[in-house]
Amino acid sequence: MSPAPRKRFGQNFLHDPNIIRKIMASMAPVAEDHFVEIGPGRGAITKPLCAAAGVLDVIEIDRDLAAELQRQPWAANIRIHCSDALNFAFDRLGDAPRSLRLAGNLPYNISTPLLFHVLDYYQLFRDMHVMLQKEVVQRMTALPGSKNYGRLTVALAARCRVESLFVIRPGAFLPAPRVESAFARITPLEKPLLDEADTPLFDNILRHAFGQRRKQLHNALQELLSSEQIRAAGIDPVARAETLSVEQYVALCQAVRS
Repeated sequence: MSPAPRKRFGQNFLHDPNIIRKIMASMAPVAEDHFVEIGPGRGAITKPLCAAAGVLDVIEIDRDLAAELQRQPWAANIRIHCSDALNFAFDRLGDAPRSLRLAGNLPYNISTPLLFHVLDYYQLFRDMHVMLQKEVVQRMTALPGSKNYGRLTVALAARCRVESLFVIRPGAFLPAPRVESAFARITPLEKPLLDEADTPLFDNILRHAFGQRRKQLHNALQELLSSEQIRAAGIDPVARAETLSVEQYVALCQAVRS
């Protein structure tokens, strides 16, 4: 008997065969692919991925689920890492740019910090396909000036293209979550909007700006930039964080550097 879902790990196991088919069609794995799956659970996506991809590493924090997966006859060639994905070093699996593909049903209770962690390794991935709470996907794809636009939106947009592919109803999971989910594709840009060396500074600017999003920009960023520097970057110092485009945040980063 499969281990019961554990609330502390935010486990909701996908079981709807139609959704599984849609997910597999969206990812279109081939024998040359090296996939990494976060949170394989009971193997709903893992089993067809194992059959289609050349190499499959899975990261599962639940020791009972990892052991159950290891016992499956179809899982003999899967490399199972019983580990917390929030602390996993993805460059252990390959260090060549765009050499990995990611799949995951990300636990809702840690989805945002997990996305930021994966983003630290974005250059390793050709693409990333993730199931998330629909609200998180709405934040990932939000436009400047909207209520969902925030730090996550800009951090992703500077490095990746994000697409919301389809909504998944609660009944597709056991147990059914109280919210709708969505399946998204994240594709790292061949030419990111900022240099790799500037990413720590860029992310620090976002933390300051959106950590105090009700404040005007010159107040939120006063530790990093003066009003004159903000204005010299072509941005109104009294603007608020959620009104700036990703390109304007890149301009602020360059202003700090200059």
